[in-house]
Amino acid sequence: MKEILVLYYSVHGGTRTLAEAIAQGVAQVPGAVPRVRTVPRVSTVIERPEPAVPDAGPPYVEPADLRECAGLALGSPTRFGNMAAPLKHFLDQTSALWLSGDLAGKPAAVFTSTGSLHGGQETTLLSMMLPLLHHGMLIVGLPYAGQPDLMATRSGGTPYGASHHSSVDGDLPVSAEESRLAVALGARLARVALKLADA
Repeated sequence: MKEILVLYYSVHGGTRTLAEAIAQGVAQVPGAVPRVRTVPRVSTVIERPEPAVPDAGPPYVEPADLRECAGLALGSPTRFGNMAAPLKHFLDQTSALWLSGDLAGKPAAVFTSTGSLHGGQETTLLSMMLPLLHHGMLIVGLPYAGQPDLMATRSGGTPYGASHHSSVDGDLPVSAEESRLAVALGARLARVALKLADA
């Protein structure tokens, strides 16, 4: 079984729900299994003391999770058109993996949730790709072919990755279209990871 790391940060739950849908898509592919992880919050003093194990939800990510995965789905809420600081803080600490090339050649996908429909979904997804490209990862998006929800959705969903419009209060649930696109992204990432592992 090849493990696909689904790594995310979430505050109001929208990004977490997308992560769960992506994990569901990964699990639908024979030979692939999701490994879901998150990152701790940070504060204005950069590192905030957090328990070694979260009170609820998935465990915190460790460098070994990245080293051992066959593929990566990376998710974050949007912060002014960019990924949230906790996720960026973790990625900034992956220099050893960059030097060793442990992520080079592995597939990666990205996903996000925004408070407003035009709140920077696509710029956030693109900004999340940058460190992955520096690591030598291969970006997997959502093609329009076979994804009619990309043309029909009135909320989230882009060819760059799965997305969700949560509203400013974070009270809009993930729509059926957004969920199907996230599941499709997880399945596509898993299929690509298996093909690359067999190559």
